[in-house]
Amino acid sequence: MKRLTRRRRQTLPNIVSELMVASWETIARRGAMMAQGACAPSEYQRMIMEKAAALQHSALALMSGRGTGAILAPWHKRATANAKRLRRRR
Repeated sequence: MKRLTRRRRQTLPNIVSELMVASWETIARRGAMMAQGACAPSEYQRMIMEKAAALQHSALALMSGRGTGAILAPWHKRATANAKRLRRRR
């Protein structure tokens, strides 16, 4: 049986700094893929779809008044996941 783990709430400065670093890494890795001609059409589609989904989740968090951390959470989640995925891709 899989055990549930509790995630510690991150502070806003920590979320922002991780988001910034992961975004820069993702942009650099995708830019290198584009320059080498190794960026698949599915990667371009993924970029657009994930931004639309993150915007939708952020807008819902903003309208519900959940706070700045909840507004940035969708962007943070996707940016860190992309950086991790693209890091393994080499």
